[in-house]
Amino acid sequence: MWPAPSSLLAGSLPLLVGLGLATSAHAFTPSGSDIVYDVDDESFEGYLATADGDSRGTVLIIHDWNGLDDYERQRADMLAAEGYDAFAVDLFGQGNRPESTEDRQAATRALYSDRERMRRLTLAGLAQAREQGAAEATVIMGYCFGGAVALEIARSDEADAIAGYTSFHGNLGTPEEQAWPDDVPQLLIAHGAADSSVTMGDVATLVEELEAVEATYEIQIYSGAPHGFTVFGDDRYRERADERSWSAFLDLLEEVL
Repeated sequence: MWPAPSSLLAGSLPLLVGLGLATSAHAFTPSGSDIVYDVDDESFEGYLATADGDSRGTVLIIHDWNGLDDYERQRADMLAAEGYDAFAVDLFGQGNRPESTEDRQAATRALYSDRERMRRLTLAGLAQAREQGAAEATVIMGYCFGGAVALEIARSDEADAIAGYTSFHGNLGTPEEQAWPDDVPQLLIAHGAADSSVTMGDVATLVEELEAVEATYEIQIYSGAPHGFTVFGDDRYRERADERSWSAFLDLLEEVL
């Protein structure tokens, strides 16, 4: 991923400058640690950034369809600067960071078609974060494909000590065989109004599902924002939508952790 522009949230700007992210002329230098761990004899490589000072809780970050890279590492470092432990989970396997559209589609399709494995690998990443000393109380969040995974875990109700879930421009559909539990933790959905991949009809359907179980949720819709509007340096990046969605996410963390 490309480095962040200099006009991110004012509260995070000193961190970004310190990391050398203020302009695209500087490369991102992670301040956390890559963590190799095994799940059922397969090797995976996550990323851990620990809180500056006493931890206020943990954020589990789930990557997009290109796998865990410096984008998730950067977000983890930003969260650590806010006082949270952050662990970016790896769902593709160590060294598997697909570059072509076809390979990325194949990697995500494999997990969409095997949701039990999707959940198992996500929960294994959560367990690894806690083994590394991350605080137990956790919010699970993800970007695009990762946002869909976060909602998958929310529907499953299989994770322990989860205080909330967040999806940034993620797939919002509920598989036919699934339903939302009555006691799902608080949800934040950040969605772009110009997203042609996930439509406003999908948003409306999710609202109906969440209202049916009386869930506590917030859906923020950002004008002119396409799919992937938080991706630094990409043509789809929308500064206003990124800043406001990140601020809303920090508000959620403040409230539930």
